[in-house]
Amino acid sequence: MRHNGAMILIKSLETLGVDVMFGYPGGQILPFYDALVDSNITHVLVRHEQGAAHAADGYARVSGKTGVCVATSGPGATNLVTGLATAYMDSIPVVAITGQVGVALLGRDSFQEADISGITIPVTKHNYIVKDVKDLAKTMREAFHIASTGRRGPVLVDVPKSVQMAEAEFAWPGSVDLPGYHPRTEPDESQVAAAAEVIAASRSPLIYAGGGVVSSDASAELMALAEKLRAPVTTTLMGLGAAPHESPLFLGMPGMHGTRAANTAMMECDVMVAVGARFDDRVTGRTDRFAPNATIVHIDIDRAEMGKNVRVDCPVQGDAGCCLRSILRKLDEMKGSRSGEADEIPRARAEWHGRLSSLRTNALQANDPARPSTILRELREMAGDAIIATDVGQHQMWVALHYGFDRPRRLLTSGGLGTMGYGLPAAIGAQVARPDSRVVLVSGDGSFMMNSQELATVSQNDLPIKMLIFNNGCLGMVRQWQEMFFRKRYSHSLLGGPPDFVKLAEAYGIHGMSVSDPAKIRPTLREALDRPGPALVDLRIDTGENVYPMVPPAAALDEMIDGPGRENWT
Repeated sequence: MRHNGAMILIKSLETLGVDVMFGYPGGQILPFYDALVDSNITHVLVRHEQGAAHAADGYARVSGKTGVCVATSGPGATNLVTGLATAYMDSIPVVAITGQVGVALLGRDSFQEADISGITIPVTKHNYIVKDVKDLAKTMREAFHIASTGRRGPVLVDVPKSVQMAEAEFAWPGSVDLPGYHPRTEPDESQVAAAAEVIAASRSPLIYAGGGVVSSDASAELMALAEKLRAPVTTTLMGLGAAPHESPLFLGMPGMHGTRAANTAMMECDVMVAVGARFDDRVTGRTDRFAPNATIVHIDIDRAEMGKNVRVDCPVQGDAGCCLRSILRKLDEMKGSRSGEADEIPRARAEWHGRLSSLRTNALQANDPARPSTILRELREMAGDAIIATDVGQHQMWVALHYGFDRPRRLLTSGGLGTMGYGLPAAIGAQVARPDSRVVLVSGDGSFMMNSQELATVSQNDLPIKMLIFNNGCLGMVRQWQEMFFRKRYSHSLLGGPPDFVKLAEAYGIHGMSVSDPAKIRPTLREALDRPGPALVDLRIDTGENVYPMVPPAAALDEMIDGPGRENWT
C-alpha cells in the first residue's frame, strides 16, 4: 500500500517501538503532524524546540530507550542544536526529526531554510537529509540503530516537505548494513588478560566509573569487581548511581568539586580501572600530575577515548558490561596462581581502603538547616529514591555531593556541555517516561529562567514534578569564580529582583511556595512533595554560599581546598 512520506515516517516510528515524542509544529513539518493525528504515538507539545530536545534527552536517560524530538525547519531546527549538543557530549541516544523546505527550494535561501544537516555535523553522531521518499524507512531504521548502539548519541533526520508529501510503498528493511560502522561490544581477550594481570597484582586499586556504566546497565558488574577486589569506587557526575552511595566502597565524586577521599584515591592509587569514563578536565585537574603512581586500565566502547586526555597503559575496548564480565571471569581463572601473594595483597588493600574510608567519614558535614548540603540531605530523606533533574551551577554540584544516589538512571544533569535550562524539560521527559515515579527538579534562579516557558508543558499535561529553586539572587557559580579568581569584581553575575517565582508558577496554574526561614524549609518541602500535582518551591539562600570542596583551575587534585579561607589563586 502506498503512503505519503509523512505517514511512512509515522509507520517507521511505530515499527521502531516509539511510544512518545516531544515537539513543536511549523510550516515545513505540517504533513508529519497531519499524519500524527492517525497514530497512537503520544506527542508532548513543548513551548520551545530546545525544550523538546532536552525532554527527549531526559526521557532517554531514564528509560534507556531512544528519545525522539521534532521541529520544523529554520529556527525550529536551529533551536534544537543546544539540546543535541548536550546529548552528544553525554552520549545520550536521541533522534531528531526536522522539517525542511522542499527539495526544489534547497540552497535558494528559501523562507525558513537552514542547512541543519551542516550545522549539526559537530554535535550529532550522524545526520541525514532525505531527498527521496523511497529512502525514508531505511533512513529511520539506520538513524535509530546508530543512535542506540556503540557509543550512543544523537542523530538528526532532515526531511524536506516535498518528500513528506511524495508517495511510495512502505517497505521496512529487514536489516541494517552500514559499511564502516561495526561497533565493538566484546573485548579482545588479549586486552582482557593484560588488564586482569595488572588488576590482580594491585595493592591500592581504584575503580573510576563514568556514564558508560549507566548507559550499558553495568552497575552490577561494576560492584562485583569492586567487591572481589575490595577496591574503592569513585564515579563521575554522569556515573553517579552506578555505585550505591551507601556502599562502604563508594568514595563520592572526584575532580574539581570532588570529595577529598575520591581525589586522594586518584592521586595515590597504584592501579586505576577506568570504566566508561573519558578523563574529562573537570575530573583530572592538571593532567601532568594526574594519578602519578597509577597503571591505568581504560575500559571504553570508544577507541578514540583511549589516551586522548591521559596516558593509558592497558586499553580494553568494548561495552562496559561485556568487558567487566570478561575481566571477572579472567580473575576467577587466575585465582590460586598468585599463592605467594595471597595474604600480602588483601592486607595491603584493606589498609588502603581503611585510610580512604576514614577520609570519607571525617568529611565536613554542615548541619545548619539553611545550608544547601543540609537541605539536600533532608530532601533525600523525604523524597527517597526519586529521579532528580538538575540544571547547571552551584546547585548541580551540591546535588552531586550531598543527595546520594543508590541506583543508576536517577540523576539527570548536563555533564559535558553544562547546559543551563536543561533541568525543567529533562524532568518533563523523565516524568513522561516514568509516570509513576517521583521526579524532582533542583534548579537555580539563573538556570530556571532559561526554559521557564516549559511550566506550560508541565501544567497542560498535569505532570506532578516538584521544582526546588535555590534562589541566591545571582549566577552562583559565576559569582563564586569572580570572588575567588577575579578579585571580587562581580561583573553582571548579580541577578536580584524579579521574577517572583511563586507568581510565575501560579500564572501557569501551578502551586508555588516561597521559604526563607530555616525552620520552615523542611515542612515546606514536605508539603510540596505531598501535593498530588506539580509544585514549585522558591528557596531563598545566602548569596555568598560557595561550593566546597574545590580544586582551583590549573591545579592538581591534591591541591583541593575543603572550605573558605583562600580567596585568590590569580
